[in-house]
Amino acid sequence: MKLFEITNFLENLAPLQYQEDYDNAGLIVGHPDDEITAALVSLDCTEEVVDEAIAKGCNLIISHHPIVFKGLKKLNGKNYVERTVLKAIKNNIALYAIHTNLDSVQHGVNAEICKRLGVVNTKILVPKGGILKKLVTFCEHAAAEELRNALFKAGAGNISNYSDCSFNAEGVGTFKGNERSNPTLGKPNVREYANETRIEVIFKVQDERRILAALFQNHPYEEVAYDIYALENKLQSVGSGMVGKLVEELNAKDFLRLVQQNMQAKVLRHTAILPKKIKKVAVCGGSGSFLLKNAIAAGADAFVTADFKYHEFFDAEDKIMIVDIGHFESEQFTSNLLIDNIQEKFPNFAIRLTEHNTNPINYFI
Repeated sequence: MKLFEITNFLENLAPLQYQEDYDNAGLIVGHPDDEITAALVSLDCTEEVVDEAIAKGCNLIISHHPIVFKGLKKLNGKNYVERTVLKAIKNNIALYAIHTNLDSVQHGVNAEICKRLGVVNTKILVPKGGILKKLVTFCEHAAAEELRNALFKAGAGNISNYSDCSFNAEGVGTFKGNERSNPTLGKPNVREYANETRIEVIFKVQDERRILAALFQNHPYEEVAYDIYALENKLQSVGSGMVGKLVEELNAKDFLRLVQQNMQAKVLRHTAILPKKIKKVAVCGGSGSFLLKNAIAAGADAFVTADFKYHEFFDAEDKIMIVDIGHFESEQFTSNLLIDNIQEKFPNFAIRLTEHNTNPINYFI
């Protein structure tokens, strides 16, 4: 199997455009045309994981956390990042990371946490902006239906649970081609008046190339008339964190026991136990303290995440119970999520879960 076949699938699962600005998701080491025989999946990419890939004959490592976050100016093995990358290159092992883009999708990291905690009827806690664009184009009435269908087939006009969404208006367009033109309607050097349909469709940024290809291939005019607008609308199915409800409400101590058991967390750090039942729950895999105000505003009774600092616990102000389960613990099942998705798509491809616990934090109990 070619590397690009796997990466294309992963980037359809969690488009790279959904990652945060600071992130470095995607193909870090390797060429898209490399032949991949087997893959190893891990939360982190470390030297030990590369050694495991070598021993198991895997020439691709898919990790949640990118081994390279900041630019590498030198590769001389002075730190674990450089050593890991060098070892992968020397052994022809491709490295791929699927990080905050997988955090941001409805079926990603946070959905996995909700599933394990029994949180249902979920939605994105803070929807993401900068993902939607609008295409406006104009064509003669007779060609409008065929063009709309081509745009829909390319992915335009999908809004939440609805497809084939567009706005259409009738009007009159004018144009005059020069002597080198070959207009579909009328003659060169003559101003023409055409009865046209204005078609408006919304699309996601990752689909722009495909949408434009469909537009140019199916538009009847020699010179395609179109505009693209960036939208400020937030996409409700993409963003940070997730919130939903437990099937049955629990008292705080029972909820903490549920979290500890189902998330396999050795230690829980939490704010004061409040005299109310836990029903609505917000979650965020990894460092989620930036979403505390949003969790409170959503009416969550508890917020399950990681990496809260000491003073940030005070910000709960007895409005919500913060449950910090640890960064590794909150994301450890991401590898299982990836393997399940890849095996469903490529049932005959050899993919393995790492045997290494890459958590750098140890607990003395």
